[in-house]
Amino acid sequence: MSYTIALNFEDGVTRFIGCKAGETVLDAAYRQKVNLPMDCSDGVCGTCKGHCEQGEFDMGDEYLDDALSDEEAAEGQVLTCQMVPSSDCVIQVPVASSLCKTQVGKIDGTLAVVEQLSEDSIELAVDLDEGAELAFLPGQYIHIDVPGSDQHRSYSFSSKPGEQRATFLIRNIPNGLMSGYLTQLAKVGDRLSLTGPLGSFYLREITRPVLMLAGGTGLAPFLSMLEQLAQKQEEEQGSGQPMHLIYGVNKDHHLVKVDALDVFAERLPTFTYSTVVVDEASKHPRKGYVTHHMDDEVLQGGDIDVYLCGPPPMVDAVLKHFDKEGIVPQSFHYEKFTPNQAPGEMS
Repeated sequence: MSYTIALNFEDGVTRFIGCKAGETVLDAAYRQKVNLPMDCSDGVCGTCKGHCEQGEFDMGDEYLDDALSDEEAAEGQVLTCQMVPSSDCVIQVPVASSLCKTQVGKIDGTLAVVEQLSEDSIELAVDLDEGAELAFLPGQYIHIDVPGSDQHRSYSFSSKPGEQRATFLIRNIPNGLMSGYLTQLAKVGDRLSLTGPLGSFYLREITRPVLMLAGGTGLAPFLSMLEQLAQKQEEEQGSGQPMHLIYGVNKDHHLVKVDALDVFAERLPTFTYSTVVVDEASKHPRKGYVTHHMDDEVLQGGDIDVYLCGPPPMVDAVLKHFDKEGIVPQSFHYEKFTPNQAPGEMS
């Protein structure tokens, strides 16, 4: 028996390690050359403290209160030197990855598909090299080196973790570096280099209703999340909580992957979605912005987890809407991208 532990460092790097049954996270990390902070390894100093966001584990009772108080333990704080997982876990490590002598992973692959879905959306599929492993949390992004340049661009996965083919939705930006390559030069068989995963925007354990808000190619991370949720549903591990996605675009023909959303609505009994178009000339049944279509039933009086990915004006508008309506979601996770960047791009 082995469990997968995602270590999320404060600089945005995520490193995945395997933890054997009965093994502490600290020991598993050191075995895989990830030097998590530690001084004593006996539950005395508290140096190895982190926060477990999801997963089951046993902390035992061999640590001192000075290292981890009851209040901290109740909030999900853990000592990695004492923590023995009994499921896959996600742990926040409050230091930079470089201080733990680890770094973001690198992987190579082959361009398999490049398809222009609309005037502003391109789908890219990359077949990872045989034997390569690319673990990530649904919602995270990765750097892709732009062939013929010394630069990279960053994109959220639209595929689910564990697939040999990684897919991405990429905004087609006039005169954009990656857009220019994909629309003018790219061909099947091109070699691509990827670096990641990265980012704190990812799907948490679902314990209450979920509202997903996507703007344009910000739909990508939600496709990844929904694919994993659908798989869990088929394995009879679904949460049973209602999930609603509002997908907003500027023009009718900017709506892409709606057929995929229809399939998810069939695979996930509690999932629904609606689409919104900004263009006033549109004949779409729902016009305006996503904030115009968040009714009381969707907002659940704030008893929801909100995930939002889109351009800065959209993110800011949602924040202002919540503030105006006096709604404070139980949790709110968002990622925004500027006009010349893709979802997840930080530079």
